[in-house]
Order: sequence, then C-alpha cells, then structure tokens
Amino acid sequence: MFSICTDPAALDGLNWLSCYLTTTKHMQLYYAVATVLLLLGITAPAALAFGFGGAMAARSHLLPVRWFGKSYISVVRGVPDIAFFLFFVIALDQAFEWMRHQVLCPDWDQPIRQGNDFVVCQAAKLPLGTAPQWVHETYGFFLAVLTFAIVFGAFAANVLFGAMRAVPRAQIETAEAYGMTRRQSFWRILVPQMWVYALPGLGNLWMVLIKATPLLFLLGVEDIVYWARELGATANPRFTDYPHGDWRMWYFLGLMVFYLGFTKVSEVFLEKLMLKLSHGQATTGGEAQRKAKA
Repeated sequence: MFSICTDPAALDGLNWLSCYLTTTKHMQLYYAVATVLLLLGITAPAALAFGFGGAMAARSHLLPVRWFGKSYISVVRGVPDIAFFLFFVIALDQAFEWMRHQVLCPDWDQPIRQGNDFVVCQAAKLPLGTAPQWVHETYGFFLAVLTFAIVFGAFAANVLFGAMRAVPRAQIETAEAYGMTRRQSFWRILVPQMWVYALPGLGNLWMVLIKATPLLFLLGVEDIVYWARELGATANPRFTDYPHGDWRMWYFLGLMVFYLGFTKVSEVFLEKLMLKLSHGQATTGGEAQRKAKA
C-alpha cells in the first residue's frame, strides 16, 4: 500500500484517498484521538476520586474540613471552565516550579516575581529546556489530566454529596442499631447504596467531560479539533503532494460522528450499569425489577 504513495500525482480514486489518509499529519490526528481516549480513561477515575474526597469533606463533622469541601465545590463550579483552565494550568505550573526553585536553588538572590514575569532558576524549570520532546508532551498531558480532574471533581463532589443525603436515614439508623460504628455504617451501608442515586448525575457529567475534551487546546495539547481544522483547510499544491479545497466540513462531520458514537456507547453502558445497581434497591427502578420477576 505505502509503496504506491511515492508518486501521489499518478494516483486516483481509492488509492489516492488511502495514501492521503496515511500521511504524517493524519497520523497526528489518529494520535490525538488516542490522546483524548487516554485522557478520558485517566481523568474519569481521578475526577471521581476528587469528587468523593470533596463530598466526604463537605459532610465532615469538623468545621474547617466542611468549609474546605463546600468551598471547593462552590468555587470551582462557579467559575467558567474556560477561565479556570486558563488560570489553573498557569498556577499549577508556577507552583511546581516555585517548589523546585526553593529546593534546588536556595542561593537565588533575585525576586521570583519581576513585574509580570515569573522567573526561577534554570534547574527549577518544568520541564527542563534540554528535555526531549516526549517529556514536554507528557508534562502537558499531566497538567491537562490534573486540571480536568479538579474541575470535574467539583461537579462529581456535588453529585455524590447529594446522593449520600438521598440514602434513607432509616438505613443508617438500622445499621447503628445493630452496633455498627459511624465508619462501618458509612462504608458498608451508605456508600454501596448511594451509587444508584449518583449514577444519573455522574452519567451526565461523563457526557459533559467527553464534550469538554476540545478544551485541550487551551492546555497546549494538540487535540482532535485542532488537527481537523488543520487538515480540512485548503491545501495549496505548492506545499503538499495532496492538494484539495476546503474540506473542513467533512472533517468536522467526522468529529460529530465520532462524538455521537462515543456518547451512544456510553449511554448503553450507563443504562446497563444503572439496571445492575438498581437490583434489590428500594428505588423505583429496583421495584420495577422486582415486579417484573414476580
């Protein structure tokens, strides 16, 4: 297949298209698709962990911890995602460099803040200027995952906090009557039962997270939308062996099909998971399953 691509001008039809879709830039597009899927695969459990921690903090009996949890939920949810991404990535990067600067350059005698500039010693830079390209890309991806996890973790915390409160109080009282401690009733009674109440909200949050992946470009990651725009733009014969007109409509149509297909698969999976979690629960879904088997 690749041997016929040495002279694209002599190709036509499917041969031209197959060679065109295997160019270096298209490989970058496929790599961006894999990056998005990897981001979702890592961010979803990370955001859920942040959310669970935030929900536990918001319902803590310790006032400072409860204030911290509720402040995290309120502040992050109240700031537009795009503004938070623009601010938080810079803040995270500078915080990491500041900590490295304090350890690696204790003899530094100049202010770090110099007007609008943030200046640290070269050894504290993240990543180092001499680092290979994959280190820069990995660091950018790490910042993206952490930022997405913190932002969507706040929304997950709000969902889980509400789900914890939705579990009937009688369930907890019964556990306590049987001699369970507060910790035991939380992990054995509250947490297993809260998921059926949390899943609809978490499912919506998963859909929003999928749709938010194009915001990766704000974090310096070349995402699917970036490459679709680049590849779909008019290609001049002077600069490429595969000239074409404005094909952005077709590339963005492909993106729409990709996202719609992904969300449809997610809906099917979430529906099956909801049926599984509702089994035996004292909810409308669980009662419907009980009557169907009767």
